[in-house]
Amino acid sequence: MLGIIINPKSGKRAFRAQRIYLWKLLRKRHMPFAYRVTKFAGHAIELARELVEKGYDEILVLGGDGTLSEVVNGIMCADITLEQRAHIQIGLMPRGTGNDWGRYWNLSRDFKDSLRRFFDGEGHPIDIGCVTYWRNNIEHHRYIINSVGFGVDPLCCKKAETLKYYIGSHHVNYLFGLIAAVMQHKAQHMILTVDGVQAVDDCLFTMNIGNGPFSGGGIRQNPEADPQDGVFNSMFVCKPTFAQVCKALPNLFNGKLTELPFVYPLVGKEIEISYRKHILFEADGILMNIIGPCKVSCIHHALQFRV
Repeated sequence: MLGIIINPKSGKRAFRAQRIYLWKLLRKRHMPFAYRVTKFAGHAIELARELVEKGYDEILVLGGDGTLSEVVNGIMCADITLEQRAHIQIGLMPRGTGNDWGRYWNLSRDFKDSLRRFFDGEGHPIDIGCVTYWRNNIEHHRYIINSVGFGVDPLCCKKAETLKYYIGSHHVNYLFGLIAAVMQHKAQHMILTVDGVQAVDDCLFTMNIGNGPFSGGGIRQNPEADPQDGVFNSMFVCKPTFAQVCKALPNLFNGKLTELPFVYPLVGKEIEISYRKHILFEADGILMNIIGPCKVSCIHHALQFRV
């Protein structure tokens, strides 16, 4: 059964035409479906959980990376068996600002092509990340489909979100947000452990843990990341000089960022991050606040992505 989750605030332009086209396509294919429309931040989590618990095993998302991430969280938290979850197929009609997950699968803003690929495509098993953290000694989980970032990354997302209100939803928001974040952010001391082995004990300026290679509207922080291989590809930078920052900027989009001598790549299934102070992180572009250590784990082939 097909369930459709729509974020009407994501990519507002041409929304009416896209929805009308989708309804006509569904009638032409004689496909029964149910649809839900998000009304507030986090609503897609509730809607996705409701649909899969009712037996819907195909979920089409009309929205951006944030909406897709919420849908994934709803599915992962649903009261269903692991076998049922592994057979759920999700799809995407990209309508957001960054659209980094769709970029990996060559899904463009051509909504007709995205819908054709969903309805005529097949499911591909994909990994899902799980961020485990604690609040008031209570364990919490946040699931990610594309990436999770610390340091400059979340500050960049925060700046880009603010820019939406002034210049609209454009991927260049992340570039402007990144420049502002680099100028403002201060490094924090952290200890990183990868698959049980300590890898870093230093002041961390920025880090991105990638299930997919793109983040921040097309920035290739982890060009080797593959959402089907069972591991994360990660990059971190300790305390770059101004000259190093300037040297990195031209390499943001060409996949050569990790070739720079001050950018350190890591590969692993589980990454533990220890620090003493309050920290902000972004999970698929959604900002989260935590205090204390956290752990990012890879759940191999947890869901399927249809394309």
